[in-house]
Amino acid sequence: MVEVTVYYKSGCPYCRMAFGLLDRKDVNYNKIDVETEPGLEVEMIRRAAGGSTVPQIFIGDRHVGGCDDLHALDDDGRLDELLEI
Repeated sequence: MVEVTVYYKSGCPYCRMAFGLLDRKDVNYNKIDVETEPGLEVEMIRRAAGGSTVPQIFIGDRHVGGCDDLHALDDDGRLDELLEI
C-alpha cells in the first residue's frame, strides 16, 4: 500500500471526517499536526502548492487536497486505485 500523509490540526471536524474514511478503508496513514511546530505548517503549504487549510492529504507524492476531495475520489471509485487496495 502506498504511503498516505495527512496534515491536520486538533479539533478540526474535516480532519476527523478524513481520518474516518481512511480508517474505514483500513489505511495506515501518517498524521502530522501542524500546530506542534511552526515549520510544519510552512512545509504543508509548500507541499500543497499554497493550500493552507487542513486537512491537506497526500497519497504517495500526489496531493489530493482536503476532506471533500478525498471523499469525492472515493465517491468516484478512484480512491482505492490510488491507495492500491
